[in-house]
Amino acid sequence: VGYFTPIKTLWAEAFTLKAAAGSPAAQGLGPWEWFWVLFYGLATYGNAGFLREQVCKYMCPYARFQGAMFDRDTLIVTYAAERGEPRGMTGRKGRDTDLKAANLGHCIDCHLCVQVCPTGIDIRNGLQNECIGCAACIDVCDGVMDKMQYPRGLIRYDTQNGLDQHLTRAQRWRRVLRPRVLIYGTVLALICTALVVSLALRTPFKVDVVRDRVALARLVEDGRIENVYRLQLMNASEVAQRFRITVSGLSALAGAQLVGSGEVTVGAAEARWAPVAVQVPPEVAQRAGSGAHPIEFRIEQLPAADQSSVWTRNERSTFVVPR
Repeated sequence: VGYFTPIKTLWAEAFTLKAAAGSPAAQGLGPWEWFWVLFYGLATYGNAGFLREQVCKYMCPYARFQGAMFDRDTLIVTYAAERGEPRGMTGRKGRDTDLKAANLGHCIDCHLCVQVCPTGIDIRNGLQNECIGCAACIDVCDGVMDKMQYPRGLIRYDTQNGLDQHLTRAQRWRRVLRPRVLIYGTVLALICTALVVSLALRTPFKVDVVRDRVALARLVEDGRIENVYRLQLMNASEVAQRFRITVSGLSALAGAQLVGSGEVTVGAAEARWAPVAVQVPPEVAQRAGSGAHPIEFRIEQLPAADQSSVWTRNERSTFVVPR
């Protein structure tokens, strides 16, 4: 909600339930803010408190992605079947049982790994798309191994090749820099770089120039030709900004002038329409001839007391000289 309503204002008004000092009434905790705050609160409770693991099993796309992105050298939560099978209880003697003679593995088939799994899967059947990698099965299995005085790691983080080929830690690390990882890493680095560059180069305001469609051109005092425009100034920052609007004629309309002061104040995270009029002397209009001629609006952000730099934007439009 704070993406659309300035977060500092929204934060103050959420606790006081009234408009913050110095903020326009339009930025108060109005009906839309109430609606979206309650909507997102209900959605969060529904997903995290009510549906819970059902979101992971049926709504989250991660499990579908991992099937396409994983390979046999991907580190996953896995069960060492060679060590754990055949599974079964060791009888009354428990940990003193000769497992080889009893034809048993280290898995005592206690089903605790299934009971603690938030999605209810049996990791001993291999990796499944419901697995969210929480490692609860690893923790509970290590506890059982400690009680049975067996080595830990019956369920552990490992790779499929690591299990099949009995790879050491050093051998697994040497397989990290494989083509799949390099490609994914490069794509991720490019996305992060693009994000940082876009944030560094973004301007704190945007401008749209719209011509007045009621009257394309009109004749005013002293024979001047006037066109009227509407500039939409969108302030993307969380503080009020002042802007100066100037105009310059391109090519033949070198004498174009903006009527009025050309300074506009726009509130935090607001958009404001600013009507402006542009005039050209009659001799300039006669020399340019009838038709549409390019002009350029320059919108300059006026520096505040705590600003060391300002931004400017140039937006092109046309000036119509009637016949």
